[in-house]
Amino acid sequence: MFTLNTILRPHILTITPYSSARDEYTGKEGVFLDANENPLGSATPQGDYNRYPDPHQWAIKQKLAPIKGVRPSQIFLGNGSDEPIDLLVRATCTPGTDSILIMPPTYGMYEVSANINDVELIKVPLTPDFQVDLDAVIGSITPKTKLIWLCSPNNPSGNLLQADAIRTILDIADHSLVIVDEAYIDFASTPSWTSELDRYPNLVVLQTFSKAWGLAALRLGMCFASEELIGVMNKIKPPYNISAPTQALALEALSREAEKDNMVTKILAERAVLAENLRSLPFVEVIHPSDANFLLVQFDDAKATFDYLINQQVIVRDRSKVKLCDGCLRISVGTAAENERLIETLRHMTTEDPATQSTLVSNS
Repeated sequence: MFTLNTILRPHILTITPYSSARDEYTGKEGVFLDANENPLGSATPQGDYNRYPDPHQWAIKQKLAPIKGVRPSQIFLGNGSDEPIDLLVRATCTPGTDSILIMPPTYGMYEVSANINDVELIKVPLTPDFQVDLDAVIGSITPKTKLIWLCSPNNPSGNLLQADAIRTILDIADHSLVIVDEAYIDFASTPSWTSELDRYPNLVVLQTFSKAWGLAALRLGMCFASEELIGVMNKIKPPYNISAPTQALALEALSREAEKDNMVTKILAERAVLAENLRSLPFVEVIHPSDANFLLVQFDDAKATFDYLINQQVIVRDRSKVKLCDGCLRISVGTAAENERLIETLRHMTTEDPATQSTLVSNS
């Protein structure tokens, strides 16, 4: 049976968190002489940012909780999803002793965070159709495996991982946290794993305001987990990790959920049109199914295609050297005009660039 205390680093259980001024007094009114702030205002042309923000972002959590179907106490907000990724590693993994398990190809920050924290990395590749190799995963879990990362919809492949495989891992891994990264879940047709939080105490779900909500510049990530684990994360995070402007803009966005949903609908429609147009190109070999706001596309010469697009200032992501992604470029769904420019550029590629034409013909 899963018990959080058994996977936390022992000293985390007894650590005393920093107590900020806004932890000791949470009221909104009064004469604030407790935090060594500038009482005269801010050196900005507009806005007063001289007071520290709410360290626990309660207004956002109260508004976000009913949207996500969770309790406010099950929410951690971080500086992007990268902050909770790092905090989870630091809270559970003893450097040089414990390990985390990832399934490439997947989001690169899981590996970066493991390396920064000197934590062993166990890699169990996805199957060729980008699904969990369940037998291999189960066989690779050891008593030292503290975190198991599942990206669904997956980045860079774009597909959802099979729910039965995730559920089996949750059932078996009773000495590990199982993290389902749902950065792209708003573009998928399945419900979030947040609905399973009370059933699985070892489940952690990551989401973000960067994609569907269109707030990438604000750097605001969401982590949903048991109240016990959220309490640990709040204990070890920096005291004021989310700025006041970010909190204010996030609150405004949460009042406009219908606009977010409308943008998602438009992006999904554009994704379908983009995929159809890409299929008409003779040098496109595979368009992988996507449940995200991007397409993983295999070209007969990815490097030549990528270089040509860059020269034409059409920027895509070269994933051709990533495991299982040979010859693939990852293409984000843009506006209708941006997608049209991409397709037109690709259509003119072989006629406008003789060097590229020669390369593509020789590789076809």
